Amino acid sequence: MEVKLREIQKTATEEILNVKDKKELNDVRVKFMGKQGLLTSILRGMKDLAEEERKTVGALANVVRGEIENNINLKMKMFEAEELERTLNSEKIDISENAVGIEKGALHPVSRVINKLVDICVAMGYEILQGPEVETDYYNFEALNIPKNHPARDMQDSFYISDNILMRTHTSPMQARTMEVRKPPFKIIVPGRVYRNDNDSTHSPVFHQMEGLVVDENISMADLKIQLNIMMQRLFGENIKTRFRPAFFPFTEPSIEVDVSCPNCGGTGCRICKGTGYLEMLGAGIVNPKVLEMSGIDSKKYSGFAFGTGIERPAMVKNSITDMKSLFKNDIRFLKQMK
Repeated sequence: MEVKLREIQKTATEEILNVKDKKELNDVRVKFMGKQGLLTSILRGMKDLAEEERKTVGALANVVRGEIENNINLKMKMFEAEELERTLNSEKIDISENAVGIEKGALHPVSRVINKLVDICVAMGYEILQGPEVETDYYNFEALNIPKNHPARDMQDSFYISDNILMRTHTSPMQARTMEVRKPPFKIIVPGRVYRNDNDSTHSPVFHQMEGLVVDENISMADLKIQLNIMMQRLFGENIKTRFRPAFFPFTEPSIEVDVSCPNCGGTGCRICKGTGYLEMLGAGIVNPKVLEMSGIDSKKYSGFAFGTGIERPAMVKNSITDMKSLFKNDIRFLKQMK
């Protein structure tokens, strides 16, 4: 009887493995486990066995029955999973819809110029710093050697919050803030938003600047000119020429203004450069020794240079924009042209 049970176990396993659907699986179940099934018949004959043999055969019969039932259940679950998958695939509804009229965006011209200048300066070893937009009179003016009677302090030209607090008029206050807490050498740039009470086609009450400052031993005007030449050529192209003119800024001495040959006409003269062939692009100079001393830096040992440029001017030049207000109107037609 044990041999028959082993044969039933083997045959049932093979047949369950080869069935193709639920109906065939049910037929196998009836064949082995039904009232007239092969395994059921064996179990009925156990009453004729001796007690010891009945125990051995009974234990084996339970194992065989359990294995057959488990295999049938596993096969049934497989059929049910396949049936569910077929149902889901056949009844699936595509609720998605093709997008219509979606356009790829682009960075604003001002953001592109800021990113470009930052990349240029970082490649030249500068560190990026940020400063507060609401400044004290001391850092915005006095620490930069701008005296009390200077026109930039006029209430009509700057946005004062109180007698001692105003919206910063340039990013230069970070020069003083940095020199107060750091020892040379250092190279920093400070891009950011600034505020002045000025408003026409080439000026805005809110605009962007990037300040640069280098302090070290033996810094000269030659170092400044080399740095600015590299910056302008990397920003506008290798064929760009620079022109340096004497100027006056309270926080630098000597001071210069920097012109670049017009990228639009190559210096021959056009509406962008108003026929001059050149565009004023930066203010710069050697840091005034008074500014170094006020910030606690020995001006006999250290020197430095500083430069500042507006961001809107290069953005207008690179994109042939004639009215600065176009950069702030959020006119979708204008922004599409700037892609």
